[in-house]
Amino acid sequence: MAYLLATTNKAKIRYYGSRLKERGIEIVTLNEIGIACEVDETGRDPVENAVIKAEAYNKRSGMPTIALDDGLFLDGVPDGIQPGTHVRRANGKRLNDAEMIDYYVELVNRYGENGRLKGYFLKGVAIVSQGHTYTFSHKADRCFTSQQSEVIDEGYPLASIQMISSLNKFKSELTQEEEKITMDVEQREIFEFIANTIAAMERKA
Repeated sequence: MAYLLATTNKAKIRYYGSRLKERGIEIVTLNEIGIACEVDETGRDPVENAVIKAEAYNKRSGMPTIALDDGLFLDGVPDGIQPGTHVRRANGKRLNDAEMIDYYVELVNRYGENGRLKGYFLKGVAIVSQGHTYTFSHKADRCFTSQQSEVIDEGYPLASIQMISSLNKFKSELTQEEEKITMDVEQREIFEFIANTIAAMERKA
């Protein structure tokens, strides 16, 4: 059975799509089935936004659908400008990749120490199939820097100012093998949730 990955973000498709395929899960993208509509993400947290996306694209496609969403929370940043579920929005504007990098570097300079600012992503996951919705959330610690890598991961620009402390390397510069020993380990519970949920769904089918 094929599963729709409900995102047009190239970085998410590359990372999550490839990792799920490695686990034997057949993944189809929105572009591959010709769906181009946008979904209004009005959830209060990443899980709610993931559910909104999964339900909308499941209804549109008729396929079992996997959706992921991120919220970002930074240490010491005032509530009024915490990114939260609006990681790409600032001052009422949707930021492009370059604008995102500039904006978050400014936050590091303003609220960080010695060019570093810690925080975490709260990741929400939702799987919708045949009227059932399954959800999961996961916290991933991050350290942002005022320095920027020359390597920019299209669709995930903040990777160029995230430092992976165990390797002392920018996230955007990780090789596939380095991703496996850092990001894959960090997000193991997400992949286990997706794989186990799909296995249970298919046993019932």
